[in-house]
This record gives sequence, C-alpha cells and structure tokens, in this order.
Amino acid sequence: MHAVPGWRALRTYERDWLRNDIVAGLVITALLVPQGMAYAELAGLPPVTGLYTTVTALVGYAVFGPSRRLVLGPDSAIAPLIAAAILPLVGADGDPGRAVALAATLGILVGLVCVAAGTLRLGNVAELLSKPVRVGYLNGIAIVVLVSQLPKLCGFSIEVDGTVRQFGAFVVGVLDGDTNATALVIGLGSLSVIVALRVLAPRVPGILIAVVGATLAVTLFDLTARGVQVVGSVPRGFPRPAFPVVEVSDIGPLVVAAVGIAFIALTDTVALSRALTLASDPVEPNREIIGLGAANLAAGLFQGFPVSASTSRTAVSLSSGGQSQLVGIIGAALIVVLLAFANGLLRNLPAAALAAVVIEAAVILFDLATLRWLWRVRKSEFVLCAAALVAVVVFGVLWGIAVAVGLSLGNFIRRAWRPYDAVLGRLGDRHGYHDIERNPRAVEIPGLVIYRFDAPVFFANAEHFARRILGAVEAAERPVRWVLVAAEPITDVDTTGAEVISDLLDHLDSRGIRLAFAELKGPVRDRLKSYGLYDRVGEDVFFPTLGTAVDAFLAETGITWTDPVRGRRAPKRESS
Repeated sequence: MHAVPGWRALRTYERDWLRNDIVAGLVITALLVPQGMAYAELAGLPPVTGLYTTVTALVGYAVFGPSRRLVLGPDSAIAPLIAAAILPLVGADGDPGRAVALAATLGILVGLVCVAAGTLRLGNVAELLSKPVRVGYLNGIAIVVLVSQLPKLCGFSIEVDGTVRQFGAFVVGVLDGDTNATALVIGLGSLSVIVALRVLAPRVPGILIAVVGATLAVTLFDLTARGVQVVGSVPRGFPRPAFPVVEVSDIGPLVVAAVGIAFIALTDTVALSRALTLASDPVEPNREIIGLGAANLAAGLFQGFPVSASTSRTAVSLSSGGQSQLVGIIGAALIVVLLAFANGLLRNLPAAALAAVVIEAAVILFDLATLRWLWRVRKSEFVLCAAALVAVVVFGVLWGIAVAVGLSLGNFIRRAWRPYDAVLGRLGDRHGYHDIERNPRAVEIPGLVIYRFDAPVFFANAEHFARRILGAVEAAERPVRWVLVAAEPITDVDTTGAEVISDLLDHLDSRGIRLAFAELKGPVRDRLKSYGLYDRVGEDVFFPTLGTAVDAFLAETGITWTDPVRGRRAPKRESS
C-alpha cells in the first residue's frame, strides 16, 4: 500500500498517541475555522468555501500524504494567487457561484500538476527558488495581503485592481470619511487580542478568542444596525463531490495560474515537510508532492480551492502534542459537525475580525529579519530580494512568480557567467597552491601558469574562460611554457565550451605553449573525449593532482625551481 500512506499510518498507529491527538484536534479546530473563512475571503470567495476546503484537504492529505505531522489547508501565501487568477474571469459583478466553480477547477488543476510532478520525480523543482528571491516574493505577498485587507478592517470596500491602486483608493476612502468607526474598533480590537496572546500566551487560541468575542459583540449590541458587515448565513451541511463546470475559454488562464500556484505550494510543503522530518520517519519529496496533489484534488471536487502546507497550523498541532494525521481528521470532523448542526453560530461573524486574522498572518509572513541580514551580509542578494518584492507588489502575484523564478535562475547564470577564478602560486608557510591576488607572497613557478576556474565551462562563460587564461599568460613575468588548469571545480564542458577550448589550443600551440589539466573529473574527461579534445590535448597532460602536474612540467622543461614549502628544487607531490 505504498500509494496510500494513510493505510500504513493506520496500521502503525500507537495507542499512546490517541489522547494527544484528540487534544490537538480540538485545539487546532479553533484555528481552522476562522483562518479557513478568512483565507477564502482573501481568495475572493464565499467564506464557507474555506471550511469545505479545510475539511477535504485534511482528509485528502491524511489518506495520501506521507508525513504524519504536516497540516494542510487554505494558505495566506497562495490565496492572493487564487484571487488574481479567478477574479478577472469572474468580472466586477460576477456570480459568486462562477467564482466557486473557477476556484474548484483551479484546485483540480493544481492537484493534477502536483501529482504529475511527483510521478515524474520532479520533487527538487522547488530548489529553483533561491532563499533571497523566495523571501522577497513572500514579503511582497505579505504587502499585497495587508493592503487588500485594510478597507475591510475599516468597514468599507473598494473596487480596484492592483496593490498600488488599492492602497491609493484606501487612502482616498479614509480621507473621504468612508471608515466605519464601529467596524474599525472591532477589527483593531481583534488584531490586538490575536497579537497580544500570540506574544504573551502562545498556547492560548488567540484567533478563536478574538473571533468569538467579536461575534458576541455584534450579536449582543446589534452592531449590524451600525453598518458592521458580517459573514451572514452559512449553508447547512456539506457539499456532494462534483466536477465544477466552467467555460472552455477559462481553462487556458487557469492552467497557467495552476502551474504557478503548484510551484509555490510544493515549495512551501516540501520545505516544511523536510523541517519536520524525523530520522526514524523520513519523507521522500516526490511522495510529499503527490500527497499535496491529492489534497488539492479533493478540495476541488468539494467546492474548495487550492491549498498548501500551513506552518502556523502545523506548529499549533505539534505544540498541542499532535502525533499523527488523526489530528486533522478530528478537526475535519468537528467542522462538518459545525456546518451540519451549528452553522448559525457563524452568521454574525464580522468581516473586520476576519480581516484582522488575515492581517496578522501577513505580518507573520513578512520577514524583516532576513531582509536586514541580507543587507548586512550580501547586498547583491538583498537587491534580488527587493526586486522580487517590488515585482509582486507592482506587477501582481502571478507575474511575481515568473519574475521570482527568473531572478533565481538569472542569479545562478550571473554567478556561473563570471565565476571566481584565480592564478595560483605557492606559499612558504602553507601546503597547496593559492590565489596570488589574495596572497601576494605566493610564488609562481617560472614558465608555468596554474589557473583555476570555479564553474562549468558553458556557453555563457566559455569566452571569459579563454580570455582569462590568455590574460594570465600575458601578465606572466617570464615566458610561459605550460598553462595548467586546476580543473577540480569544473563540473561540465558544453559544446560551446569545447569549441572555445579548441580555439584556445590553436592559439596556445601557435605560441609554443602546452595546455594541461589536473584533477579533472571522470565524467568531464569523458565529455572531452566525445568532443575529440582529449586526444588533441594529449593523454600525457591530464594529471591526477597539481603536484604530479608540476613534477611533469619541471621534468619536461628542465626549469629549476625552489619549492618554498619543501626547500627543494623539484617538488614530487602536492596537497591542494
């Protein structure tokens, strides 16, 4: 039953876990209900769809997910992506039912993308998003989420797209007096309770207390008469499974959005799963992605929307003693009971309180500490982080994904395009060969240039590789007889690199200079053989170490040289 990890988890369940799982299930439900409804609104959907999504995601992952500790559900990082994908298709005055169908279709598409990625063993695709770019992207999402909730916190609504325009419309609304003071007090009060309890008493369910308190206030003081917006009636019961019906013309945009959402969701899920992995219970990334896909498929079939792993809900489960996916099953069952028998409890839940829940999540999502750290340790990566943030805020969350991935790949190419390289020499107080620029006391061997290139030689840097070698030859104090490439860092040579090396050989041959390699990896040597370069360079000038290469150079040229390390004229070995 490898395809159904939930069956294995059931067979290996330990009775001692039951009490802790029940307690954790009760505690986490207090977080699941308000967060699910709040993130549904953030995604541009009726709040109740957040509860449908939560239930089906928990059950779907419990059956097909490999981690016994992870909690999935609606997420603040991907809810804006869902809104960006479906709202343009729905239109300004669109039918909420059409929005639900589009979001459910998106959930199914995300599930299919994830299952396909896991089946094709693409689990490491999440590594395409570097940490600085990922932090910038998530910080941008945090700003987008925060700006989108400010009008709701103040008790009014705006009808504009784009974060910059939304913020401008919010400021105009405040200046025009659109703020509902009662709603603002509820929103700020709820936010204060959530933040205070998270800091002072993290085990206390601050979100539940804030939401229940706000709902009681609306009910007891009839605050809807003062213009406070509430969730309203929530449908009783749970929907039957069904494939959503959408227009054929909607499929194309939804597929594009699904790929982006799947990428972000699997990045978050795999990263959190790895962080939670136990030595005795390792999780394979591809199985994790399939479990994520199953959860999204289940959500889409029950009027839900795409989901991801949740750091906050997982942390609450663990801190409450949760040991297995039974925690999620209990939470799902309690939500179903709520929908079936007590749906009226949610009628007077104020929108401002839900906005407070989302704003608190956005504040947590914003990682100022890492921004400061990047600025301090590596300003070039801070610039990448800031660029990803600005792209999300200015161009939107969907384009922000493309920009973030592009920046990650571009940063890799930039580093490989102009990698660290060095001409090496010998130091009297240290074994090995060292960069002569960083170590001015290093001594070069007369007639020999030892050059190290710390990257694969490929189309973007091959010409640079050749130019740097020729530049080192020109800069040498004495006529050069050999160029020795310290090739251990070179992991590949593509066809462009082969062509450039061939031209480099022609140029060096015309000047009577031999090109040699030391410490070249076997696969790269095989690649040179396939290009015909191995025989052309000469089998006799491929050496296992720099030391044996230097010995061969001295023996062939007859050049005398005193090794500053050993104090003798022809070193026979080397430690690099």
